Amino acid sequence: QVQLVESGGGLVQAGGSLRLSCAASRSIFSFNRMGWYRQAPGKERDLVATITGGPTTNYADSVKGRFTISRDSAKNTVYLQMNSLKPEDTAVYYCGARTYSGGAIDYWGQGTQVTVSS
Repeated sequence: QVQLVESGGGLVQAGGSLRLSCAASRSIFSFNRMGWYRQAPGKERDLVATITGGPTTNYADSVKGRFTISRDSAKNTVYLQMNSLKPEDTAVYYCGARTYSGGAIDYWGQGTQVTVSS
């Protein structure tokens, strides 16, 4: 079974930085897309950033210029570097992966809490 394990969340002051990691239990090349998503209390889960095999990256407008998604295929790991954090970035951040035979997101990690204080 595929497992995705997020780490790196925590409490940070506004303007600070965090780097999230998503470690997959198999090669990230077995997925056609991986990404980071976030969900705040009372809100729906929204896309933050995605990365594909090119690698091609896409970002939500709200994080463009502040967040960077990257990968280390040798470590089966995808990262999200978050700079210039704002209180509105506070959410549970989830790693997601889509297989070539799947539809939307096929696998989710357990989530990691990011809290940005003002």
